[in-house]
Amino acid sequence: MAVPTRTKGSATRPLIITLLATVVIAALGFAYATPYIALNNLKRAADARDAQTVNQYVDFPALRVSLRQQVTGLLERRLGEHSNGNPLAALGAMIGVALIGPLVDAYATPDGVAALLNGMPPRGDPGERPPAPPAVNNPPDAAAAPAAPAPGAAAESATQPATNTAPPQPPQTTAGYRGLNEFAVTYQHGAGDARYSAIFQREGLFTWKLAAINLNE
Repeated sequence: MAVPTRTKGSATRPLIITLLATVVIAALGFAYATPYIALNNLKRAADARDAQTVNQYVDFPALRVSLRQQVTGLLERRLGEHSNGNPLAALGAMIGVALIGPLVDAYATPDGVAALLNGMPPRGDPGERPPAPPAVNNPPDAAAAPAAPAPGAAAESATQPATNTAPPQPPQTTAGYRGLNEFAVTYQHGAGDARYSAIFQREGLFTWKLAAINLNE
């Protein structure tokens, strides 16, 4: 009785199916990771004030609209809280409403994006601007080194309370999908502090851009 022989095509078919399955799984994994990659790239570019790269990951027209809506809502809530209280506080909130435009202009910049992604959202204060980028810490040379203290100065300084110069703690951050086309990063400094979110929107299949914030999480 003749034994059926396997053709070359039938022998390679399982290999082709395995390769196709591997490609599909890899593509799905990459697609899932794309907003995390965009967030990482945007934060690094914003911290470095790399405007060209920031522009690739931020939908500035949409972010401006969102900033205006969110800051307006923030000041309206503040005005409502103080309507039966301190009239000066209410006046300050009203002044803040008039200054929304400059605040939005200040935060729709690489400096503003860096502040949003480092847990420093706008508070709606008059004249508010995002914090300036930190100065580069260059090691002091020998000529700039401070002079040695006098003999009695060490004992005197030891009696003075130490100044707390510890930098502020970074905010607690969580990130995840809120839908097929929306990805949010939520920031909170402490258990009792207010939360806010930076929201990325999908553009195309693999592209994500920062398009909105939510100051009332």
